[in-house]
Amino acid sequence: MTTGSDKPKSRYLQYLEIVTGSLDEKKRWRQYKARIKQLPDDYRTAVEALERYLMHFGPADGAGAMAMFEDLADLFEQSVADGTPIRDIFGNDPVEFVEAFVANYPIGQYRVRERNRFTSAIARAAGENTATEDRTDR
Repeated sequence: MTTGSDKPKSRYLQYLEIVTGSLDEKKRWRQYKARIKQLPDDYRTAVEALERYLMHFGPADGAGAMAMFEDLADLFEQSVADGTPIRDIFGNDPVEFVEAFVANYPIGQYRVRERNRFTSAIARAAGENTATEDRTDR
């Protein structure tokens, strides 16, 4: 284990990270939250709602989730800079937006695979034609 430099972490820090999780990930989270705090109120409210949704239904992996949240901050910072209305970001169905957003990350792709596997299995069980059979269930 190493810190940002090539200097190895102390044993204390190694044990602390076992108990609390990666300190680097916590630092990235604080930086992300500081970026979100800088957004205008309506954009910040939208991001916080999306963040809350992702905490319940999104990927739970630290590094993968942090990359996703950082990209989310990038998206909203750029939207503010371009003057993009919030509804233009999310479209008419915010859940559809978030599902498409999560599907772009490897950690979220398992949900797409499992959803396809599930719907394919139900179609087969119902005796429906599954000529375009999903190969993810093998």
